[in-house]
Amino acid sequence: MVHYGHSNQLRQAKGMGDYLIAGVHTDAEIAKHKGPPVFTQEERYKMVRAIKWVDEIVEGAPYVTTLETLDKYNCDFCVHGDDITLTVDGKDTYEEVKHAGRYRECKRTQGVSTTDLVGRMLLMTKAHHSNMSNPDYQQHTDNFGKGPTGRSPWTGVSQFLQTSQKIIQFASGKEPQPGDTIIYVAGAFDLFHIGHVDFLEMVYKQAERPYVIVGLHFDQEVNRYKGKNYPIMNIHERTLSVLACRVSSHTFCTTRWDVSLTVDLVCHGKTEVFPDKDGSDPYDEPKKRGVFRTIDSGNNLTTDDIVQRIIENRLQFEARNQKKEAKEMAVIEAMKKREAQDVTEAATESSH
Repeated sequence: MVHYGHSNQLRQAKGMGDYLIAGVHTDAEIAKHKGPPVFTQEERYKMVRAIKWVDEIVEGAPYVTTLETLDKYNCDFCVHGDDITLTVDGKDTYEEVKHAGRYRECKRTQGVSTTDLVGRMLLMTKAHHSNMSNPDYQQHTDNFGKGPTGRSPWTGVSQFLQTSQKIIQFASGKEPQPGDTIIYVAGAFDLFHIGHVDFLEMVYKQAERPYVIVGLHFDQEVNRYKGKNYPIMNIHERTLSVLACRVSSHTFCTTRWDVSLTVDLVCHGKTEVFPDKDGSDPYDEPKKRGVFRTIDSGNNLTTDDIVQRIIENRLQFEARNQKKEAKEMAVIEAMKKREAQDVTEAATESSH
């Protein structure tokens, strides 16, 4: 998947240098080393390209990062999160560049991972809306992502509380300027995906100087019209997902389809327009003003489609998560043994 945890990693990486190149693996490479991908490689190429901190992407980047790859793209160093990534045979994919001193690390975003999001899609409760420590949710994640040897701190889920600082880090901070066309869109934008990216990019093209405001519906509102365990991502996670997209200028949270703002244009895609609580058309006012426009992005992908992909491949994804967990636990055990060995050797040397 491509989620706000990846965006946060890219944001941190960009802060370490001047020009950021993101390497994106093929479906075949991911399937070989990790398990079935949720998004196709073409979807992931476009999604990563749309993240505001990325200057360039490399399609089909090798799973193991080598000095040859860094030199090929004139990179001084590479950056990865502080969780470890392993090949299918359990080797560190950054071993070569680490030894050469051309590796840097950023903080992994706690509380989100592809493993966790896949688990939420298969879990028919609403615990993840507000409290990830809910016993029902925790029991499910234990069963879903846990191998027989324990919990990996890299795959495990921890509650991630968004702070205003994190939202400020993701936001552009730019205010609309005189002459800008203020365009408003509203929705759930759940599991932010390529369908959302294509829609927002098409909205952006509606004016010469667009300023795109995204109104995000609160969790309770999304659940009212979508039901089940929707939204998969809570309001804070969806806020960060939208803010990471380079064409979104500003976001705010709204309980209803708020069109009381002073805007020049209100847009909606080809997806169904759900009535408000009182049964009224949420776009009645902008339609009366003549500022409503239906946008055809040419992409029919929906959040429901993403969830359906997970359900259809449930057994593969469950096997993927347990395999990943087992590999990580094996590495952790090996690291512990190495540390214990180093301590013993140091003690032996000091006694002589």
